[in-house]
Amino acid sequence: MDRPSRYAVTMPGPPGRHGPPEVVVVHATGAVTADGTPVYQDEVGAFRAAIAGNVARPLSTAPGAGRYTCLHAVPLP
Repeated sequence: MDRPSRYAVTMPGPPGRHGPPEVVVVHATGAVTADGTPVYQDEVGAFRAAIAGNVARPLSTAPGAGRYTCLHAVPLP
């Protein structure tokens, strides 16, 4: 099965402020987690996530307000 080379990961807006979500594009790094899940990161390497299916699990602090353990990921062409 071919894995997408990049994903759009949606970060929720600030709680209680009705702000729009932030979308971060991440690219495959070639690295995998201990359980074999591929690792992706943004252009500057500040945000890293393990992505399986449509779920991104942050491996570093997510941009924006708050910390999230499960984020929506959409494969990009």
